[in-house]
Amino acid sequence: MTKNFTLNRRGFMAATAALAAPAIISSKALASSGELNFTGWAGYDKLKAEVFPAFEAATGIKVNFTELPDQDTMFAQAKVALQSGGIDMIEPTIDRWGGWNSNGLLQSFDPAKLAMENYLPGLADGAAGVRSADADGKLFYVPSNWGTEALVVNTAGAKLSAPASLGDLFSADNQVVLRPHSALAAMGRYLDATGKLPFPWLEGYTDMAKMTQLWDIALAEAIKAKANVVQFWSGENEANAGFTANGATVGLCWDSTGFNLRNDGYAYVAPAEGAFAWHQGFVLMKNAANLDQAHELAKWVSTADGAAMWATAFSSNPVGKGSADKMNPDVAAYYNGTFNDDALGKLWWWPDQSAEFIAKRGEYADKYKAA
Repeated sequence: MTKNFTLNRRGFMAATAALAAPAIISSKALASSGELNFTGWAGYDKLKAEVFPAFEAATGIKVNFTELPDQDTMFAQAKVALQSGGIDMIEPTIDRWGGWNSNGLLQSFDPAKLAMENYLPGLADGAAGVRSADADGKLFYVPSNWGTEALVVNTAGAKLSAPASLGDLFSADNQVVLRPHSALAAMGRYLDATGKLPFPWLEGYTDMAKMTQLWDIALAEAIKAKANVVQFWSGENEANAGFTANGATVGLCWDSTGFNLRNDGYAYVAPAEGAFAWHQGFVLMKNAANLDQAHELAKWVSTADGAAMWATAFSSNPVGKGSADKMNPDVAAYYNGTFNDDALGKLWWWPDQSAEFIAKRGEYADKYKAA
């Protein structure tokens, strides 16, 4: 797969640090006031406790934050809000906004109200920039943070291959916590890497006939190993509970999950096939009532202070230039222990997924859970 972003190790390490210093309040930031209705990810307490208060102090804008566990729930809520109102801005991933737009949910940003020069190279320009705009070049998506989905392992109890593999998620020697659709993609990629698919796994993302064939195979193989699943997750809180409450020894989870558990005997490991990588950002609802305020939040998150604080809340990677200088080296050390040059070179960025693909993927995930 062609990588969507250009990263070298120096750039990665500069972007992977953590705890942000308090935001510097600039007189230039005090440009607007009012409120913003923002819908985003549940389970990230620093957003409410630290990030939104800092944004309000810097801009005078109060954020009304609605927390939802996953993008499917956000999408469903956005469809309701298209009729009832109440949502100005949401935070999906770059591979999903196209499906939202094709369903008539979104409007474009005004780049003149943003600061596009604030972003680190490769996150809002280049291939990522192309993926952030529609066919007419209108900007529908701006980045907020990025990260990975790989193996969270109990260092004492996990039984891993050498090197660790996505196949370890389906070993009877491990108790696992999985997100259903990610697990099926992991099975597909594992089968692809071992030469057991009729054509490349990626072709299923652009050809629905091939998608059905490939996901039928992945589903059947995943069901054979389902006895080792102790919990399915859809959001951060469930993922953590899979380990702390239900005894999972291995999971396919976000980097933030591994970071949160890093002092409790768990490690974050990139599989030999490459970690899944995600790119998260902001979109505007078509009927947004607070457009200026939404642009102000997107612009603030592109600054060094805002990007550092936003990424810290997610234990992920920031998007703004200079943000590394605002962060604590603790997370840098965490990522450094997972992503050497080889692991960085193998990052597998989630491809674009149409609304039709997402719906069909959901059917397979439901079959997997119900089996």
